Amino acid sequence: MRDFPRNQVEKKGYALVFEDDFDSSELNLDRWLPYYLPQWSSRARSKANYRFEQSQLILQITQDQQPWCREWNGEVKVSNLQTGVYGGPAGSSHGQHRFSEACRVQEEQATQRLFTPQYGYFEMRARIAPNPNNVFGFWMIGFEDQPERSAEICPFEIKGWQVQGDACTLGYGLHPFGDPTIQDEFLEVSYPIDPADYHIYAVDWSEQGVDFYLDNECLHRSVQSPQYPMQLMLNIYEIPAKESGSKSAPVYPAEFTIDYIRCYQRL
Repeated sequence: MRDFPRNQVEKKGYALVFEDDFDSSELNLDRWLPYYLPQWSSRARSKANYRFEQSQLILQITQDQQPWCREWNGEVKVSNLQTGVYGGPAGSSHGQHRFSEACRVQEEQATQRLFTPQYGYFEMRARIAPNPNNVFGFWMIGFEDQPERSAEICPFEIKGWQVQGDACTLGYGLHPFGDPTIQDEFLEVSYPIDPADYHIYAVDWSEQGVDFYLDNECLHRSVQSPQYPMQLMLNIYEIPAKESGSKSAPVYPAEFTIDYIRCYQRL
């Protein structure tokens, strides 16, 4: 194991505004909603599987877990935590992260803004259990109370089928979705790291742009910047073999281990 060590909590020039060390044996529901885009499905069907171990959150896909939204996302399974939710009335097409033109609100959601910052430094220390059937990610989406406020900042995404021994392809960048002011700027680059070890994934988002970091080293600087509040999304997916190209049977439980999340604002 070559785990990258924890950073100090104090960060020069910044104030800590949100932190979860996952020290409790219960999820803090004042910070997290344990559902994945429930407006397009339901809270019952999109509820996350997770557990706590040694002051860590472990998101899981289990063998008995059902697809979260067969209507529009097929056999994809997901366990996700998010820090807000917004959607329109039942039957409408308005809601956060409308991933398919066919999506319609199936279960109305009370609007919740648990943590929806605009700008800051966002840091996660995490590791994955590489599995060619899974995708692991930490991303931020516009709260989308207006449809154009819908871009995504992705500090990191790892596709299990793109992990090769001590190297893996790391995805990061921005997606516009419905934001006409943002152009797609998503990179997938191979790095000599083993994602089964702990690494620190981070972004520094300001009015001028977004900087992307791996283990405290800047990988990329974007001059694009969404200009509205965003919420945090932590998730693990199981992707059907016909989509991922995997010839391996799923391994259960599939796990994404998160040591901590910290969010700062500039002083």
